[in-house]
Amino acid sequence: MAEISKRKRIWGWWFFDWASQPFHTLLVTFVFGPYFAGIAAGYFSGTGLDAEAAAARAQTVWANCLTITGLIIAFGAPLLGAMADVSGRRIPWVFAFSVMYAVGSAALWYTLPDGSNMWLMLSAFGLGFVGAEYALIFINSQLPELGDDNEVGEISGSGFAFGYFGGLISLAIMLTLFVEQPNGKTLIGIAPILGLDAANQEGTRFVGPFTAIWFILFMVPYFLWVKDDPDSGKQGSVGDALKLLGKSISDLRHRVSLATYLGSSMFYRDALNGLYSFGGVYARLVLEWGLIKIGVFGIVSVLASAIFAWIGGKADKKYGPKPVILVAIWVLIFVCVTVVSMDRTQIYGITLPEGSGLPDMMFFGCGVLIGGMGGILQSASRSLMVRHTDPTAPVESFGLYGLSGRATAFAAPMLIGIATTATGSARLGVSPIIALFILGLVLMRWVKPEGDQSR
Repeated sequence: MAEISKRKRIWGWWFFDWASQPFHTLLVTFVFGPYFAGIAAGYFSGTGLDAEAAAARAQTVWANCLTITGLIIAFGAPLLGAMADVSGRRIPWVFAFSVMYAVGSAALWYTLPDGSNMWLMLSAFGLGFVGAEYALIFINSQLPELGDDNEVGEISGSGFAFGYFGGLISLAIMLTLFVEQPNGKTLIGIAPILGLDAANQEGTRFVGPFTAIWFILFMVPYFLWVKDDPDSGKQGSVGDALKLLGKSISDLRHRVSLATYLGSSMFYRDALNGLYSFGGVYARLVLEWGLIKIGVFGIVSVLASAIFAWIGGKADKKYGPKPVILVAIWVLIFVCVTVVSMDRTQIYGITLPEGSGLPDMMFFGCGVLIGGMGGILQSASRSLMVRHTDPTAPVESFGLYGLSGRATAFAAPMLIGIATTATGSARLGVSPIIALFILGLVLMRWVKPEGDQSR
């Protein structure tokens, strides 16, 4: 078999980002999430709740789904990473979780507009989400093998940029050819293609199968060009994995920079995921946007993500990942304060004339910053983790990184659910995200810019 070049291996690795990004772009944030919020709000309105209470209940249900999913990911991530290290295999794990991703996504086609099977569909969404996040642990663990410390920041940034462009194109296809407006037409004024019934919102529901097909198609370059190292003959067991995991957690006592970085990223990545998970839902429930408008907002946001992720990779290479992360967190704190402080009638407590378009323009601006700074934050975080990764156990190290990103993955949605229920407001419900960003910012003080790779 011909040897696979380093360049081709990098491109194969990038294709995972391209293939998987639509789950987050189409399902979590801009199409399925808002669609689900809308049908859930309609369902609860039918039970006698007023519009605001129904919207708050819908947001709470979405939050509970993400809370449960986050708990599953949090408990499984580090053990899976350790299992891969002791066995020396990664590709079989990526394949298995890819199947979960595809099956869970495709099943969302059956989400009924009356909300009668919403619980079953949330289970399917959770299956796909767990598959996507578990696969990502193994994908991230391959980054240290693609370049040295001076290269991985740019490689990571370019990968995220490539992935975001994939998300952008997939979103544009959905909006122009499938997602129906109230008049039954798509963004370009045609009926949903493939004979899909707009009256039953089949165009919008096709987002699930579309995401699955996209993933299957574009994972082909990854499996062709990214291979495990030749079998070393290691025969790892669950017991070996638990020992390795226990040692890694125990070693954190002597690695202050790594421990505080994992803690910091635990909070700020959870906050960022909260923004992504509830941005489209907020637009639907608070600003009363339709799916097409949310989709256009998504195009702007994802385009910003791609451009800023590429720029962030360049800045990472020049200045290192830590200052890049700090700037991104500060900007996102400002964005969150703005989002919590506005609705259709006021901004920062200043009353607006009826029908004002200022909230829409402000949220579009926030979308650019959320997408842009979010892309930078994810890319630079992956780069900084490489600087803290033990070269002898990269998957297990990134399992801890996955744990830090998901150990409190339930916290943002849970806190949003509690705040939404307590205030009865979908707008005020997202305020806990601010506190999570601030906690992450404080802990970054003890993180070494150059990292720490010793055990």
